[in-house]
Amino acid sequence: MNPKHPRPALPDEQLAVAWQCASLLVGYPDEQLIGQTGLLRAAVRTLPDDVGRPLSRFVDHLESTPLPQLAADYVETFDHRRRCCLFLTYFAHGDTRKRGVALLKFKQTYQRAGLELAADELPDHLSVVLEFGASADVLGAWALLLDHRAGLELLRMSLRDSGSAWTPVVEAVTATLPPLRGDERDAVRRLAAEGPPDEDVGLAPFAPPEYMPRSQAQTAPGGRS
Repeated sequence: MNPKHPRPALPDEQLAVAWQCASLLVGYPDEQLIGQTGLLRAAVRTLPDDVGRPLSRFVDHLESTPLPQLAADYVETFDHRRRCCLFLTYFAHGDTRKRGVALLKFKQTYQRAGLELAADELPDHLSVVLEFGASADVLGAWALLLDHRAGLELLRMSLRDSGSAWTPVVEAVTATLPPLRGDERDAVRRLAAEGPPDEDVGLAPFAPPEYMPRSQAQTAPGGRS
């Protein structure tokens, strides 16, 4: 872990529970997720209020909203809004070759913990990062989240400003992290004003094609394609 990063305030066990719940809830809604609402509700009751309450609100939403509406809202939120992207490196690097290098860092972090992703699974999807932290390496995921804290905060703000039902899920994730530092607040302001960088025209990809940006469309359960 980066020595400049503060250590988690929550015990590893509570971080794992919070991140596992959030990983499932920020994924694409399907029948399997709906079938897990009882287990999710029991799990979030074990968490501190500032983390558990927002997750519980979203579980309420899952149980009260028809699945076709949930799916349509998910696509509208995360596939059609640039500032509601669930791929963390996109905020810092946009569609540029630098994003390929950032994606390799995620992959290498997973490999050090003994985890290999499927070839078609991008490692910076928020659901993937949270599941990695919950099941394999809390501190490794902690470092990745803090390295991309500004982007995560912009995602939270964008969801809130658009009135998205998924706002509480990302609020719960940020509640597990330390407050924003001054430099992170500056980075959030820049991102809010300028958005992610544009594509580097005429530059060949620096990383293999499977780690380069692609459509945000989610085609698989769990919100990953």
